[in-house]
Amino acid sequence: MNIDLEQTLLRLFHSRVQQNATRGAVYVARDGEFCEVTWGELSRDVFRTAHVLQRLGVEPGDRVMQVSENRYEWIVADFAIQFARAVHVPAHAPLTGPQIAYQIRDSGAKLVLLSNVEQARKLASCADRIPSDVRFLSYDPVEETIGGVAVAALAHEWSKESGEYDDRFIELALSQVTADSLATILYTSGTTGEPKGVMLSQRNLTSNTLATLQAFGERETDVRLNFLPLSHIFARTCDLNTWVARGSRLVLAQSRESVLADCAKMKPTLLNGVPYFYDKLRRYLCEQGTDQTPGSLRELLGGNIRLCCSGGAALPDHVFDFFWRQEVPLLQGYGLSESSPVITVSNEQFARRSASGRVIPGVDLKIADDGEVVTRGPHVMTGYWKQPDATACVIKNGWLHTGDLGRIDDDGFLFITGRKKEILVTAGGKNIAPVQLEALLTESPLIAQALVVGDGKNYLTALIVPDPDILRKRIAEAEFSVTSAAEALEHRTVLEWYTSEIAEQMQEVAPYEQVRKFTLLDRGFTIESGEMTPKLSLRRATIVANFQTASTPCTAATKDLSKIYSV
Repeated sequence: MNIDLEQTLLRLFHSRVQQNATRGAVYVARDGEFCEVTWGELSRDVFRTAHVLQRLGVEPGDRVMQVSENRYEWIVADFAIQFARAVHVPAHAPLTGPQIAYQIRDSGAKLVLLSNVEQARKLASCADRIPSDVRFLSYDPVEETIGGVAVAALAHEWSKESGEYDDRFIELALSQVTADSLATILYTSGTTGEPKGVMLSQRNLTSNTLATLQAFGERETDVRLNFLPLSHIFARTCDLNTWVARGSRLVLAQSRESVLADCAKMKPTLLNGVPYFYDKLRRYLCEQGTDQTPGSLRELLGGNIRLCCSGGAALPDHVFDFFWRQEVPLLQGYGLSESSPVITVSNEQFARRSASGRVIPGVDLKIADDGEVVTRGPHVMTGYWKQPDATACVIKNGWLHTGDLGRIDDDGFLFITGRKKEILVTAGGKNIAPVQLEALLTESPLIAQALVVGDGKNYLTALIVPDPDILRKRIAEAEFSVTSAAEALEHRTVLEWYTSEIAEQMQEVAPYEQVRKFTLLDRGFTIESGEMTPKLSLRRATIVANFQTASTPCTAATKDLSKIYSV
């Protein structure tokens, strides 16, 4: 496939509709059953929504924010905003009202698309932080107002449309939206600091989509199940845009909790996920006692799974090994929002343990003198929205400085070894990459999540989230009684188990990398608590603050960090 650097997402979409109007495009659950929507039906909804946006005052270049969970309307709105020649600003659905309000103000959004009454209520609670001229449109009916402004219903606005759209409307968008046009502003979820708006052009998105397809090798017959948030660039490019460019079929999972049930119904061949999700699958099969049964993983994912792809965070070796032993290739890639996002990918022929794949076509990649991964090419963002100084800090002489540390082997495979900002420096001056140690810790069945800390200290400590099911089972087998989770986490035998597990997992690392002390927590790190990003990366500073502050709304056992146990 040739990579046309003058291509746009609008032309890709229009071409796909012209070629495959009557073919099934996307499958959406309605009343628990998946219904097929053809490319022609999808385009009808896209064009009438674009007309609605224009009728509501959206003009070329205006920013339109979307605050919604994954659903059919999310996809419709994405392309409708572009056909209206506006700029799509998707916000992550779990954000709080004040966080969304900040992005509305910062982006200068003129219209906000909301999924439901829950999102509307979040904004109503902080309406004084939202400019008074912002208008609102909701997919589900919303009766309440936001700062006295009524929320229009998309279905009602659709009813005003004739359903007939002449070629002039389409041709105007196709001709006036160029490869240089700003397509989207994505606010980084960020593990630290205030979010910044990443500006991505049509060229950024289309070149990255086409290069990823060329390197990866998706087939037209593939059925891709999407459950990662479309508001994040990983799913936006690697689920949504690749689906349009290749003309395969897309299944929208009903929720994060329904993924396995949706797999059983729709039998996907491709699945994008993050390491945490894949490790949960491994743990589930281990709990069921079928982790050694050939084909158990494939059956769990519907029976037709061809490939799984991992991104968003480092993939632990033990998870990679498990999937390949089960003959379900798990392929790791690497990228970031600022690079649209893909920089490297693996495929069936070229995959290597611990590696993030090889660079995609048309992209330059090298390791700087200080070990930082830097990249150059049509995938690099045009900059941060209204932040030229921040842009200049990361794009230097055309090279995007990723903030990640890595190496490239003789075969061109990229290995990420850490993140510059996350490197711990002990009191003894040793540099330590905590992600690698956390991957080792979570290899233990007893440990669901782990955060290693120790910057400026004489030794490393860890916050440990036990796997509740495994721990409960172990306590039952040991035949001792506890009356609460707090009591279990303080029980001498339980502490001895975790002391032993941590020592076992740390036996092959250097003495200065050993976790010397740990704390057992009675709840996990979550998106809702702000401790994980939407792509399930850990927000280290937030986690440390939450579990050190007495006012944190956790149980007494969790708040009491004086109960630290030596290994």
